[in-house]
Amino acid sequence: MITDARHINVGGLKVEVVRKDIKNLHLGVYPPHGRVRIAAPLVVSDEAVRLAVIDKLGWIKRQKAKFAEQPRQSQREMVNGESHYFLGRRYRLRVHEHSAPPRVAIRGIASLDLFIRPGTTIEQREAILLRWHREQLKMLIPSMLEKWQPILGVQVADWGIKKMKTKWGSCNAAARRVWFNLELAKKPVQCLEYIVVHELVHLRERHHNERFTELMEKHIPLWRQYRDMLNQMPLGHEEWDY
Repeated sequence: MITDARHINVGGLKVEVVRKDIKNLHLGVYPPHGRVRIAAPLVVSDEAVRLAVIDKLGWIKRQKAKFAEQPRQSQREMVNGESHYFLGRRYRLRVHEHSAPPRVAIRGIASLDLFIRPGTTIEQREAILLRWHREQLKMLIPSMLEKWQPILGVQVADWGIKKMKTKWGSCNAAARRVWFNLELAKKPVQCLEYIVVHELVHLRERHHNERFTELMEKHIPLWRQYRDMLNQMPLGHEEWDY
């Protein structure tokens, strides 16, 4: 349970500090702008938290630089010729007005066709595309779960897809429920599978500790490469507010 959340300044760096009933410190740098957050046990002093941040300053600055250098899409206008991503590939949007229900289709290797009714707004066009992304993930994820659950010796009670601002996936180990970020529809399928395995492994080990790393390396030896691919691909245009 979170009991306190505030910010400290370390060497000109703004750091969010969240106090929790946990055993170890957890430091993270999050997209899209490199927000720094540290989750600290209740019994750890403020000075110890500050020293932990100072010890990782070099790593924090490198992570923030990566996010700053990461290409970012402009605000989507949902018009002809605009670039959109699906499973790691870039497509050019082709908008077609017709009187039938809206739909999305891939044509060839480079075109993403969006069929809409006349008068459809930008927001409605984007919602149609996001709904299609969700449908594609709902077709891809079940087979991955069926593959990896017996391998890892786990079973989810429920899973879903939603837009998330700071994570590619999340896991509630107690409820055996996992969530996947809708943005994964834009990433290579290997990255999607890596996140599926990542969240399933959390059903065996909740924390990102040595045991978690061993399980990941055993089952997805290239997991770090897929993680880097996720962090290097273009970010969406959204200005995320935490």
